[in-house]
Amino acid sequence: MTTGNGAPKRRGVHETTTLESPLAATWRPRVPERAVLVGVGRGMEEADLDELAALADSAGAEPVARVLQTRQDPNPATFVGRGKIEEVHQALHRNAAEAVILDDELTPGQLRNLEERLKVKVIDRTALILDIFALHARSREGKAQVELAQLNYLLPRLRGWGEAMSRSGGGIGTRMGGGETKMETDRQHIRRRISKLRKDLKDLARQRDVKRSSRERSGVPQVAIAGYTNAGKSTLMNALTSSDVVVANQLFATLDPTVRKIQLPSGRGATISDTVGFVSKLPHDLVEAFRSTLEEVARSTLIVHVADASSPELAQQIDAVREVLAEIGAARIPEVLVLNKVDRLSETERARVVSRIDGDALPISAVSGENLDRLMERIEDALPRFPVDVTILVPYGREDVTAMLYRNAEVLSKEAGADGTLVHARVNEREHAAVSAFVVEPTSERAAG
Repeated sequence: MTTGNGAPKRRGVHETTTLESPLAATWRPRVPERAVLVGVGRGMEEADLDELAALADSAGAEPVARVLQTRQDPNPATFVGRGKIEEVHQALHRNAAEAVILDDELTPGQLRNLEERLKVKVIDRTALILDIFALHARSREGKAQVELAQLNYLLPRLRGWGEAMSRSGGGIGTRMGGGETKMETDRQHIRRRISKLRKDLKDLARQRDVKRSSRERSGVPQVAIAGYTNAGKSTLMNALTSSDVVVANQLFATLDPTVRKIQLPSGRGATISDTVGFVSKLPHDLVEAFRSTLEEVARSTLIVHVADASSPELAQQIDAVREVLAEIGAARIPEVLVLNKVDRLSETERARVVSRIDGDALPISAVSGENLDRLMERIEDALPRFPVDVTILVPYGREDVTAMLYRNAEVLSKEAGADGTLVHARVNEREHAAVSAFVVEPTSERAAG
């Protein structure tokens, strides 16, 4: 039996008990799908596909072979060069593999051409990550965010995916969000579904905004834990707050943000939040869909950037996280960089890792508790001491923010610009929390003490 594009239709690693709401169904692991991993780029080595292998494992696939091609640019028609297609074909048959997973995003044409030539399911990096998110989404908002990203990805690829949208639960790359599945090959229906999801997410974002605004009005500093996926963010959250955030040795185990209270060494209170991990080449549609969730990071007072000290790709992972932080408008927020999992390193390895990182990175172990007391001290030291000077850009239409500053703070200067009013003010903790989303320059002064 074959799919509409000629690829064999196979039983996947997971199947759902209903087609009406696949994400809500219980996944029943069967024999993992065997997959060939393919990478294209300059100076490609097998180790360059280690992260793709981890992603495939998280999605329920079993990587059985790797095919690499060193070339300046991917083939515009098939991504992989013509000669390498035969090598991929041989790897599929030699290992009885059922799918090909590529370490980049394919165009609709490349996807279609590869499936026609290889006669198996072809999954790119973006579809793989979206599939993992679909597998782990739990909350209503998380499920809607993932489905929106999936539909935005699939819409231009309907022809290339053939019956993929009717193969709900048919293995990796096919776990669709709630709602209809078989009839969603109709483009107009998908567009209507996308519009509905966007409206639902706006409503959910407003509800989240009410809770966030309540925290901001309280004047309590907000600390956000950010970092590469599987760096140990949830373990650190649990260690600092004695809570029970889900911890798993798996990529993207945590999607929905969790907020807890902490008490700093001086007795000062703060909130700390843990949210979705980042990864290199994070799909843009996913960043857009999770924007309201990621605002927990973008509107925080301080970011605790957690990196995996035991990873051979440590520097690249730190850079990837900072790129996403910049994309969501959080690049200017003060950062405390911590190198987690140092319990896995020898003293010599630990010293070498720390010396290679630019800036003042604190080595810690969320599992053993090493240096967590120093981390709490560093968090407190990095939080602004009030009153402070801030420069904020107040958008036109938000004159209430300027009025609040005149009432409760000291406005030092005000200047109208093309995008809004640039205000330089001296504020206390409560006012700082209220205007944190509009800050365009970091805190420039601290009060003594």
